[in-house]
Amino acid sequence: MISTKGRYALRIMIDLASQDSEAFIPLKDIAERQGISKKYLEIIIKDLVEGGLLASLSGKGGGYKLKRKPEEYSVGEIIELTEGSLAPVACLAEKAEECPRASACMTLPLWKEYADLVHNFFYNKKLSDLIEE
Repeated sequence: MISTKGRYALRIMIDLASQDSEAFIPLKDIAERQGISKKYLEIIIKDLVEGGLLASLSGKGGGYKLKRKPEEYSVGEIIELTEGSLAPVACLAEKAEECPRASACMTLPLWKEYADLVHNFFYNKKLSDLIEE
């Protein structure tokens, strides 16, 4: 399940993608437009900056903006940055140790197929797709 953190991260990214791409947008403006607490957005936006998705500028004229064009962001990278792995089971998570039962696991093919569906769905959707819808 995608938490409010992941959903709000998408809303922040959509909001910024809908603005002037050269200007830094103050967080209070994003919070007002999205109807989300500025304090909660501060937590989420920190992850987006540290994850390299957003640029930030402090002081007068400061705020946040996208580092890339909207069509260069996948929804999957935004969600995984804020939520963690989309893998349905631990053994399929990135950097997971190999499961000693993998060769005998009757359910592993099911989980792999599901993981591929989820990954492909979110990684084939671009931020620009959400703006256009």
